Amino acid sequence: MTEDAAGRPLRADARRNRARVLEAAETVLARDGLSASMRAVAEEAGVGLGTIYRHFPTQEALYQAIIADRLRKLVTEGETLLAAGDIARAFFGFLTRIVEVSAEKRTLSDALTGAGVDVKDGTSDIARDMRALIETMLTRAQREGAVRDDLRMPELLALLAAACTAVERGQWQAHVAPRALAVLFDGFRPRVRRDVPEGEQGAHPEP
Repeated sequence: MTEDAAGRPLRADARRNRARVLEAAETVLARDGLSASMRAVAEEAGVGLGTIYRHFPTQEALYQAIIADRLRKLVTEGETLLAAGDIARAFFGFLTRIVEVSAEKRTLSDALTGAGVDVKDGTSDIARDMRALIETMLTRAQREGAVRDDLRMPELLALLAAACTAVERGQWQAHVAPRALAVLFDGFRPRVRRDVPEGEQGAHPEP
């Protein structure tokens, strides 16, 4: 549950205000950069300056919350994919979403790091939830034969991190990324036996 700066659970109206502030802060940051003022965020959100400070006592706390909010939304997307029941689509779809959002997240993270903001502060629980979700997807996908059974979390996370870094650093152009991910994901799928006739091998599940 979302909490206030003192760690108390927020009421529904307060949660809505907090979400509106975070959305407004992203808009103002995109427009004004790190020179954006808390007053500008309040005006964009349509709330009083006091409301901003009740949720985020400093600009650093606000910026850290933006990063945490993005990661939390990504985990929620993954949970929704998993609940849909198609484990192959959930597994490959969630990995794709992680890569897709990494460039945008990195741009903000780099800017905040340059301003002396610790972007990792307050995100350890969310990172742990994301890792657990990926591990759950991997286990279920392997159980259903959608992913090779010798793929383990250390290799998966290393390859996922490499893909994210390539996108973040502009090493994959927009038209290259989907094809590169397709090649990577083919390596995650069960290996095809070469002594089986082609017509009996079956199709790989699509991400």
